[in-house]
Amino acid sequence: MCRLEDLILMDEISSNNEESYDQGYQPSDDRSTTVTPRYSPMSSADSYGSYCRRTNSGMSGYSEPEPDPEPTDSCSEGPSPSPRPWFPPRSFTPPRASPSRLGMKKYMHSIDDKQDHDLEAIDIELEMMKERFSKLLLGEDMSGSGKGVCTAVTISNAITNLYATVFGNNLRLEPLKPEKKLMWKREMGCLLSVCDFIVELVDNLQDNGPELEVMSMTRQRSDIQMNLPALRKLDGMLIDILESFQGTEFFYMEQAGNRSLYSSSSFRNKVVQRQDEKWWLPVPCIPSGGLSDKCRKHLKHQRDCANQIHKAAMAINNHILNEMKVPESYMAGLPKSGKACLGEAIYKYMYNAEIFSPDHVLDTAKITCEHEALELADRVEASLCTWRRKSGMPHSKSSWNLMKDFMSEVDRNDKNQVLAERAEILMLCLKHRYPELSQTTLDTCKIQHNKDVGQAILESYSRVLEGLAFNLVAWIDDVLAADKLMKHQE
Repeated sequence: MCRLEDLILMDEISSNNEESYDQGYQPSDDRSTTVTPRYSPMSSADSYGSYCRRTNSGMSGYSEPEPDPEPTDSCSEGPSPSPRPWFPPRSFTPPRASPSRLGMKKYMHSIDDKQDHDLEAIDIELEMMKERFSKLLLGEDMSGSGKGVCTAVTISNAITNLYATVFGNNLRLEPLKPEKKLMWKREMGCLLSVCDFIVELVDNLQDNGPELEVMSMTRQRSDIQMNLPALRKLDGMLIDILESFQGTEFFYMEQAGNRSLYSSSSFRNKVVQRQDEKWWLPVPCIPSGGLSDKCRKHLKHQRDCANQIHKAAMAINNHILNEMKVPESYMAGLPKSGKACLGEAIYKYMYNAEIFSPDHVLDTAKITCEHEALELADRVEASLCTWRRKSGMPHSKSSWNLMKDFMSEVDRNDKNQVLAERAEILMLCLKHRYPELSQTTLDTCKIQHNKDVGQAILESYSRVLEGLAFNLVAWIDDVLAADKLMKHQE
């Protein structure tokens, strides 16, 4: 009978599945009604279930079969429909072996370790971002009472602290550590990203035939658009200068008295004692015979590059500081006359001289140290602000407006304008003669009371780059001086 032949065929397929399972093949639990392709990787158990559903709609391979009715000639005659025939596949493809449980466990364990490591790195960066964002909103006031500083001062302090963290312990000519370099790029990129959203409105004129339509558009603020790409370029050049000092002929010693740690029979080093007061800096060690010509040429070239970077960063910093407004608290503490700020001798020369010479003032001042130069700079700036206030001149000027005032005719009848002009010339000459001069009281007050976020970012970024470039020049000078002293000793 047809039903009997079908049952015999089903038993053979079931026995084949059991043998396959014993050999390591694991049947799938998929019980969908989709017809399995001939070369599908699905197991034979699924094919068996599909076969049962295709053979008889009332019969399931996962339920008990219904009892057979009394024997009749249903195969040859009678109105009852016969079951759908089943055609075996042309070629039998054995089911593919699935990975063992142990192999899958090891594979999933390796994936989980990699994912955990990536998630841990993401969590660290996320926590860092949360900390930065919280300090920015709180204004560095962890009590949350609203007594913190403004956003501009917070970002300026963040850039300054980041520079101290990355470059504070790097006091020698050597590349930055990878983690420090990554920290500098990542966090500076985060802090500088604020500039992408500082825009200004510009008018765009569109000629639509007889009508002239004025539309307002936004673009990045002009001072940021001009200075920020230049500062990024200077930053990359300074990092490249540090990266170039790999495998140098010289090295450093923390303590000059501990020479036994660096002594060698094939490479005899000599430590040059410092003649200055920079006791905290490591001492460069020069090989016997001095540096090679190639190394010396490389040092001089990198010094020239760092010196040019220092001048560019200092020019940008001075420009930004000149653009900042003078705080009212600073103006309130100034004396009523500029004579009280400068002193009797300098005031008389600036007032009575027909041809003013700033070099004569600096020569007669007899400045012997940086502290005295900074004190004179504070007095000149205080007198400058006093004379500008009396003459009604603006306190903050751009470099272009300052140059135009120098080139234009000054009202000689107004002595306050004449004295303000000469004080500006004296201040520029003082900064040129002492380029390593620290920030004056006016500059510090401007930074502390500044509320312009764009100016705060540009000023702090240029200031830290200026400091790094100055340090590079000083470190290279130390190595060249040690090399020169080594030659004289031999």
